[in-house]
Amino acid sequence: MKPAHAVLLLLCFCLSFCESTSTSDTSQEDLVEKKCLTEKHTCLSCNKVFCQPWQKCIDGTCVCKLPYQCPKNGTRVCSVNGKSYPTYCQQKSFECLRPEAKFVKTGTCTGEEEFSVSLESEKGHSEGIVEVKLVDQDQKMFVCGKSWSITQANVACLDLGFPLGALDTQSRDRHINSTECLHVHCRGFETTLAECTFTKGLTSSSKGLAGVVCYTGSEVSPTNNSFQCVNGKHIPQKKACDGVNDCGDQSDELCCKECRGESFFCKSGVCIPKQYKCNGEVDCITGEDEIGCEANTFKTGSNYFYVPNVPGNRSESLNQGTGHPEIKGDVRMAQEETEMLTADMDAERKWIKSFFPKLSCGVKNSMHIRRKRVIGGKSAKVGDLPWQVAIKEGENINCGGIYIGGCWILTAAHCVRISRIRRYQIWTSFTDLLRPDSQIAVQLVNQIIIHDKYNGATYQNDIALIEMKKHPRRKECVLPHSVPACVPWSPYLFQPNDKCIVSGWGREKDNQKVYSLKWGEVHLIANCSKFYPDRYFEKEMECAGTDDGSIDACKGDSGGPLVCKDANNVTYVWGVVSWGENCGSSEFPGVYTKVANYFDWISLHVGRSRISQHNV
Repeated sequence: MKPAHAVLLLLCFCLSFCESTSTSDTSQEDLVEKKCLTEKHTCLSCNKVFCQPWQKCIDGTCVCKLPYQCPKNGTRVCSVNGKSYPTYCQQKSFECLRPEAKFVKTGTCTGEEEFSVSLESEKGHSEGIVEVKLVDQDQKMFVCGKSWSITQANVACLDLGFPLGALDTQSRDRHINSTECLHVHCRGFETTLAECTFTKGLTSSSKGLAGVVCYTGSEVSPTNNSFQCVNGKHIPQKKACDGVNDCGDQSDELCCKECRGESFFCKSGVCIPKQYKCNGEVDCITGEDEIGCEANTFKTGSNYFYVPNVPGNRSESLNQGTGHPEIKGDVRMAQEETEMLTADMDAERKWIKSFFPKLSCGVKNSMHIRRKRVIGGKSAKVGDLPWQVAIKEGENINCGGIYIGGCWILTAAHCVRISRIRRYQIWTSFTDLLRPDSQIAVQLVNQIIIHDKYNGATYQNDIALIEMKKHPRRKECVLPHSVPACVPWSPYLFQPNDKCIVSGWGREKDNQKVYSLKWGEVHLIANCSKFYPDRYFEKEMECAGTDDGSIDACKGDSGGPLVCKDANNVTYVWGVVSWGENCGSSEFPGVYTKVANYFDWISLHVGRSRISQHNV
């Protein structure tokens, strides 16, 4: 393992909130996708999860940002290295590169900061009751068992020097006053309990004090009933796919066919805690955890305590001098009113994300709302497919393309030749060859970039980029009636049987010429090697069609879009029409270049900020 990757794994305790109460005996084999497990996904796999604000997604892996790449706005924090950082994001970015620089507290370092966690134990250094000393407290205090879960335990053990986190949690009875017991909330990505939010309850806990058994590996013997995490940790297989990050690197929740108990299933194969559904933050990369949620309403008073998303509004004392506007945020259940003792750095993390640039793609203007789709080739109106372009060579339209923003068009490599660059024109807002619309815009071509590993014999890497020429007086290409389709970064955004749209000016089954842009609904097809043995490459290609073959791409559609909508009605160009046999036959579905596989190649040429929806 490379040292840098090992450092990143230490930062991988993420996305967990509380333990599942499920007692399901469903086996690992029933719930876990074995093929997915071989890919060894962790919470650093940005094909499956979102990176943290101090990370960026490169080649499918979350890697450390440089501190200056973080937003400049935020709350100043102090690190154990004695340095103050302008924002929490910058401190975490620096820690990502140099793990010794952990978080201590909000505010400027004064030289007197000290946070510590220890175990009161009679059984050795890896097991005992958890004690913490907060920065502004003189004495150590115990943690209430009621707020304690494997998430908090993983962070505590990591803080104590156990890189694989906790083996188990314990509750220890001890007669104490209510003021001596602290509640703690962690998200799970923290590397020290100092980053978690501590509150003091006004009533004593009914579940004793928080205890933990840290994972050393010596007390665990792998069995047929154990799940092996990517980091080498073994957990009971019944804890896989329950929405709880028992592994610490989240690998037990990323390859699931379904979820146990009350956890929430993301269609990308990820299980998240039920508390993440409708929490105001998108946790599924496919976005469905925030769909169908009522408008946020917040309760305060004797049954809840309120933790705003803006660091400056966490309490009256913290609010002074921060200048942050008030933004509503998390509401967390509590039996009685509580006093917050530390800043909420999870709220800070969410707030920092609000500064990231927003990319506008895949959403049509309101005037171009599509008519209800029906199965069958239908003629498109202007605005129905605002990302579709025609590539005209001389008098003929032999291929289509997809507008992805700026001056860039995505198409198939077999559609273009660099030697013919002067013969190509890009027609946008174009639907009917016989009755041209006044909104049609014609663009000339500045350059053509064909994938350097394109194989014309096998159609592998059948993808190309076309850069249109800018207007002499403009810095960018302006296409008033076009909307870019989003470029997918993850191959898990859409799944087999998902409905998508293919469009183009291709010929009909009987080779009859088509004069108007047509579209049809198809579904993604799994295991396409059975249709095209030894010719279908799963990583680079995608199959789509209908059960009866009535909708299909054909000659002349090449280079055009196969687009799919996510849960938020955002359109992604999932495929580029590439090849197939016997147009309109259910036994020979259309084959498309899988665009998600080429996200980094596309971003290399067009600029990552132009196409990155997330993880910038």
